[in-house]
Amino acid sequence: MDGTIRENIKQGTKVRVVQKQDQRSGELTEGVVLKILTSSHTHPHGIKVMLEGGVVGRVKDVLG
Repeated sequence: MDGTIRENIKQGTKVRVVQKQDQRSGELTEGVVLKILTSSHTHPHGIKVMLEGGVVGRVKDVLG
């Protein structure tokens, strides 16, 4: 699913995100959404979320 659309992402959804410091390398971090930080319905670079464990990043892949 598309990580740029907010309604595709819910609390508890498993996702892959890119953290700010990994944007150049494109390294993805997998985790479960704790909190959605982007308030708009869409974002071209991915919806910003906080994962369980405190990692913050933009969603690239929605796993389910």
